[in-house]
Amino acid sequence: MQPTVHVTDLGTRSYQEVWHLQQQLQQKLIAEKKEHSHSETGYLLFVEHPHVYTLGKSGKWENLLFTEDILKQKEVDTVKTDRGGDITYHGPGQIVGYPILDLEQFGMGVAHYIESLEEVIIRTAEHFGVTAQRVPGRTGVWVQNNKLCALGIKCSRYVSMHGFALNVSTQLEYYNGIIPCGIEDGGVTSFSRLLKNPPDREQIKKQLVTQLQHQFSCKTTPVNPDRIEEIVNP
Repeated sequence: MQPTVHVTDLGTRSYQEVWHLQQQLQQKLIAEKKEHSHSETGYLLFVEHPHVYTLGKSGKWENLLFTEDILKQKEVDTVKTDRGGDITYHGPGQIVGYPILDLEQFGMGVAHYIESLEEVIIRTAEHFGVTAQRVPGRTGVWVQNNKLCALGIKCSRYVSMHGFALNVSTQLEYYNGIIPCGIEDGGVTSFSRLLKNPPDREQIKKQLVTQLQHQFSCKTTPVNPDRIEEIVNP
């Protein structure tokens, strides 16, 4: 039987709020695994965050270049988080996707999972006329030497959280405040920079779901954000 992934668009919400929601959903799936040996459902949260720099477990604060005064002026928050990777930026015009999945239900280890997520992004970009690829030794999806999509995850008992940040019409100047992912010799890009007539965020999210179904051999069903809140706070 194909696993089912509940897809929810949360709109615009703070990083901390959605981080907490992910933790609740991850713990729910872990509890289900303990009771039934696996979880039959998963979740994909789409969200757009206000301006924020997040630092992963292996990150270094020296990769944050803006001073405290500039951060205040530009209204950018900073958060030390528990995902893998170094420092990255989230903000308006970006599609952030957080899959909370029992990887064992999909027959995946962590490395296979990351490759599959990257493939979802690569195929989505290809659908809209952008040739994107992996770069050996560098997580994420790239167009030549410019990162189109950052990835960073956390797994507990093979249940994933965190995910990807795909630049659609992102204000790329905010990346000037960091050394993205700690990589000094790579740039960033977006759909709006690469395409004369870029697709809108809704078109891209629809295609991301289609590619998720294909890459993960799963069914998806849309779920209202209020229903997700009821699931974690019954």
